[in-house]
Amino acid sequence: MPRFDGSTSSFSGAIATPHTLATEAAVGAFRDGGSAVDAAIAAAAVLTVVYPHNVALGGDLIALVRTPDGVVTCVNASGWSGAATDAAAMRAKHGSALPDRGADTVTVPGGVRGWETLSRLGGRLPWSRLLEPAERAARDGVPVAQSLAAHLVDPENDDLVGQGDFDRVFRPEGRIMRAGADFRQPALAETIATLRKGGADEFYTGALAARTVEYLRSHQSVLTAGDFADFRPESTDPISVQHGGLSVLTSPPNTHGFMILRALAALDELATVDPLGDGIGTLMRLFHHGNRLRSTLLADPRVQAVDVTALVHGDLRAATPVGEPVGAVRSVPRGDTVGIAAADSDGIAVSLIQSVYHAFGSGLVDPGTGILFHDRGTSFSLDPQSPNVLAPRKRPLHTLMPVMTTDGDRIRHVLATMGGQGQPQILTQVLLRVLGGATAVDAVAAPRAIVGPQILGCTADSAVIESDIDVAAAASLDTSGLTITEVPRHTEALGQANVVVVGGDGELAAAADPRADGSAVVAQYARHRRFA
Repeated sequence: MPRFDGSTSSFSGAIATPHTLATEAAVGAFRDGGSAVDAAIAAAAVLTVVYPHNVALGGDLIALVRTPDGVVTCVNASGWSGAATDAAAMRAKHGSALPDRGADTVTVPGGVRGWETLSRLGGRLPWSRLLEPAERAARDGVPVAQSLAAHLVDPENDDLVGQGDFDRVFRPEGRIMRAGADFRQPALAETIATLRKGGADEFYTGALAARTVEYLRSHQSVLTAGDFADFRPESTDPISVQHGGLSVLTSPPNTHGFMILRALAALDELATVDPLGDGIGTLMRLFHHGNRLRSTLLADPRVQAVDVTALVHGDLRAATPVGEPVGAVRSVPRGDTVGIAAADSDGIAVSLIQSVYHAFGSGLVDPGTGILFHDRGTSFSLDPQSPNVLAPRKRPLHTLMPVMTTDGDRIRHVLATMGGQGQPQILTQVLLRVLGGATAVDAVAAPRAIVGPQILGCTADSAVIESDIDVAAAASLDTSGLTITEVPRHTEALGQANVVVVGGDGELAAAADPRADGSAVVAQYARHRRFA
């Protein structure tokens, strides 16, 4: 047990999440002596209960963690395919592409092991304490969030209606749950209680793992107990570039984090003066080309060689012609992810992204455990020539990408967002606004533009813009050659970003995106000084 010398110091913790109950859980962790790592885990666990269209226990996690010694680590807890995976068999079964949902899209969910890894990097509170708010929310019930209610009636998710396991949770007694309705998940509460007692091992090697494998195999999944037991997150160095006097850090492949770095490097090389105004057409064309690089070159570097230097710095003036075929455009996940930003006055910071990919993931919900499973495996290619082709124990191309900036040995910005293929574009725009002098609140609320198939009906050559985008930006986009689609301001499909900014004096500021159901808090507490 640590001992205390009787004196106190002031502690500050900042948190921004897409749901107020997750933010409250994080603040509770700060209050009870936890770090930014503890706050992020507590918030993420609650989000698996209250935001199941975006995140679940059966999903993946990727995070950046900065410790007080100034070291930033990427925790890649994206799960792999089964050892028995056979791409030829999947081609025979599904044709040229994997389906969007179903057991064949489920890879080993990495999120729970991700929490465990994060906790070891800077956590101070017991595992059981971190998951307690999530268990309580599942057992006692919470009001249905606006975002969840909207996705439950979204025609894009009509394919889930009538599936017994899904309806049992999300359409109880055949009723569509409306915003504000009481949402209880007793089976999930029992599962979280099991995890609180047994730790992450329960999910990967214990009785809970055995139940999960049994359920998935009953739906013809090839995943086995060994696939779960052998899985471990990968802890690596982040990749980075210098921009605006800062180091911008993000996750390496198999994630598309390289795209934000490439865009910032290209803006510098092109000397783009106003990349969010007169130059936003240039920014969108940079991402238009980045999207092509992602679809043709990105893969799991554990299995397929990936030249990260070329992805970030290679031919920064290159452009993909508008109208050039890119092959089949997969359906776009709209409610896919949660992003959490956290930092504290001890120098710990976390950008955490966790996901089920498409809204409600694979659509599979185990009635015995309440676990909803993601569909990350649908991101694999079935093209034998693709570096991202499905293979045993391989991780798919991944859209999750946490971001931080540092100034020497100081943390300056923590950024996280949902937004599928648009994540690097969203975070680039938010970061550029903050660097341009905007407050955190104004930066996340500002209008956005995203190129690519971000919403239904869009293509690789589409740019989706919010209606309140400024005149100069709209004019720039009109001359970009891209097809423009306008949507209302603060449209959820253009992401839910959360940000913590650390001032030069160490003062914390935080902001949550108005496109979500979240909140941001900077809390201060007196803490007893430890001496052993």
